[in-house]
Amino acid sequence: MFSPNSTSDVRRALCLRGLGATIVRLAKVRLLRISFSCLLLTLGLLWPSRTIAGTQNYAEASLPVFELHSGFWINLHHTLYQEARQRKAILSRDANTTKSAAATAKSVLAGKGLTDTEQKAWDDAVAFYMLNYADKDLLFTTELIQLKDQLGDFEDCDELSGRKRKFCDAGLPANLTLVLEAAAPVYRAHLWPEHDKANRRWILQVAPLVREQGVGLSERLADIYQTRWPHGKIRVDVVAYANWAGAYTTVDPLRVTISSLDSRNQGPQALEVLFHEGSHGIAEPVQRAIIRECRQRDKPIPRDLWHALVFYTTGEVIRTVLTSSLASSADKGNGGPASGYSAYAFREGLYQRGWKNYLELLQRFWQPYLDGKATFDDAIARMVSSL
Repeated sequence: MFSPNSTSDVRRALCLRGLGATIVRLAKVRLLRISFSCLLLTLGLLWPSRTIAGTQNYAEASLPVFELHSGFWINLHHTLYQEARQRKAILSRDANTTKSAAATAKSVLAGKGLTDTEQKAWDDAVAFYMLNYADKDLLFTTELIQLKDQLGDFEDCDELSGRKRKFCDAGLPANLTLVLEAAAPVYRAHLWPEHDKANRRWILQVAPLVREQGVGLSERLADIYQTRWPHGKIRVDVVAYANWAGAYTTVDPLRVTISSLDSRNQGPQALEVLFHEGSHGIAEPVQRAIIRECRQRDKPIPRDLWHALVFYTTGEVIRTVLTSSLASSADKGNGGPASGYSAYAFREGLYQRGWKNYLELLQRFWQPYLDGKATFDDAIARMVSSL
C-alpha cells in the first residue's frame, strides 16, 4: 500500500514491482519496455516545463477497468470553458465591471508574461466561449458532450483542421477550429505544462489502487446493481478543470472526466470518485426499479434517490476495501491512517444538503442488502414504500 501523498513512492512501486508499462505517445513512438517507460515517466514529471509542453498526450492504458488520459485539446477546452464562465459570472454579478476588469480578475494566465499577441488570442478564445458555451452545461448539453468526445479522440494531433495531416481533421465547426488552434500555442507555452504535470501526478497516485483493487471493485459493484461492468475499459479524461462537481460522466460512449486539481479528488478518495463516476454506466437497473416501484404505489418519482444510492453504495464498497488496506499499511509502518476511510458523500456533507431523508432510507433498507441480509427487490420496495 502506498502513501497517497508520496508521488515518488508510487513511481517507485510502478517501476520496481513490475506493475505494467506506461504508454506515452511522443512523436508517435510507443514505448514498450517497462524500465524505459518508467524512466520517461520520471523525466516527464521532473523535466523543465518547456520539454513537457511538446507532449500532446499521456495515457495510462495498462490498468484494469479504466484507461486514464491527459490530453492537450480536452484540457484546453475545459480551461477556456472554466474561464469563460468565471468572467461571465463577474460581469453578471456587477454591472459596473468592465470586460477588461473581469478578464484581469479571473484569467488563469494572469502574471504569465503573455505578449500582446498572445493575450489577444487568449481573450478572443475566452470571448468565443463566453458567447457560445458559458451558459451551457458540460453534462447535459449534447453539443458540449460531442465536442468533449471529439477533442479526446484527436488528442494525438497537434492540429484540428487537418491542414498538415488529413486524419487530424476533427470535423469541428470552422470558427471553433480557428479559435482553438489560435489559443493552443498560448496554452501550450504558458499553462499546459503545469496542467499536464498535475494530471500525470494524479494518475500516478490512483493507478496502483486501480491496479490492485479495480477488478474486484468493478465485480462487486456490478453484482450489487445486478448487471455487468462494461466489457471495455472506461475512458477517463483527467483535466485541470472539470465541472462544478469536480467530475462528470457522459454516456454513448461512456466516458468520465475528472479534475486533477479539485481538492475533493485527491489521495485515496480518487478511487471512490473514479468508481462513483464509472457506476453511472451500470446504475440503470436501480433507476428502473425505483421508477417501477413508485408507479406501482402511485408515488412521485424521487429525483435524486438513485444518485444518493450510487454515492452511498460506492462509498460503502470503497470504505470497506480502503479501511482494511489503510489499517494494514499503518500496521506495517507505511504511514497509512488506521482510523478508517470517510466516504465522499459524508465527507462533503451531501446528505446534509437535502439528502438526509435518503440517507435514513439507505441505512435502514439498502445497507441490509449490501450486507447480504435482504434482496435487491425487497430493499428497493421498502425504500420506496417509506418515502
